[in-house]
Amino acid sequence: MNKLTRFQLMKRLTAFFLLTRPLNVLIAMVSIFIGAFITGTISPLINVLLASLSGGFIAAGANAINDYFDVETDRINKPYRPIAARIITMREGGLFSMVLFSIGVILGLLVNWLAFVVAVFSSMLLYWYSARLKRTVLWGNLSVSLITSLAFIYGGIAVNRLGLALIPAVFSFFYHLGREIIKDAEDIAGDIADRIVTLPIEFGKRKALLLATGIYIFLIGLTIVPYALNIFGIYYLIIVVAIVNAVVVFALFSMWRDMTPNNLSRLSVILKLNMFAGLAAIYCGKF
Repeated sequence: MNKLTRFQLMKRLTAFFLLTRPLNVLIAMVSIFIGAFITGTISPLINVLLASLSGGFIAAGANAINDYFDVETDRINKPYRPIAARIITMREGGLFSMVLFSIGVILGLLVNWLAFVVAVFSSMLLYWYSARLKRTVLWGNLSVSLITSLAFIYGGIAVNRLGLALIPAVFSFFYHLGREIIKDAEDIAGDIADRIVTLPIEFGKRKALLLATGIYIFLIGLTIVPYALNIFGIYYLIIVVAIVNAVVVFALFSMWRDMTPNNLSRLSVILKLNMFAGLAAIYCGKF
């Protein structure tokens, strides 16, 4: 294999890796593990690891199929994405996503029957989201938020303690709902070009961002409840107030000062990274 061929191979392998959006995959896997941990056990550990891997593969498949259906929009909004940049063909991207979904579902079956059901449901909903739901007003946002919250529930299922995973699942639902609306406000130009009817397009950017603001204000109040009820300890409260909620407040102020796509894109990334602080808060809340 000559140097040029090796370079081309590495470029394509890197493109397939980036197609999965590895940061999103990592967040999904960590969320599932945390979902198990906060129930008070990670036993049987093999089930937790299998569930985390299953969720990671499903998330990777979802990200790949999303790029498949969003290729025309991405050529306007995100021309560097692997399929939009024509490094990977649409056919390759579609087949790759099906392989990833299949591995995720099979791994779910190895956990238990309920995990298998959730894995199948999640895979089907994520495909439907990319193919249809994301082009509808609010339903796409609700679908993504539901799927992300299911990551915590998936962790609870892995250790047969579903009920105790509901708190982070609820937080995750509202956090992602607000962020998804902000992302839609960022992508207005490309969505119009692709004939996608999102909340900001249907009702205007300001009204959409007002809804996102209301969701986040409600969530900030909601995050105090587990500490007030002695479910989580002082370390949870410190991280939530000093980092998680502080970052959300900063993002809201910045969003209203500057509603340009560049700033909304920056804030979307900041909010994504802030999820790790939220996971750390929940993890530390048990101590």
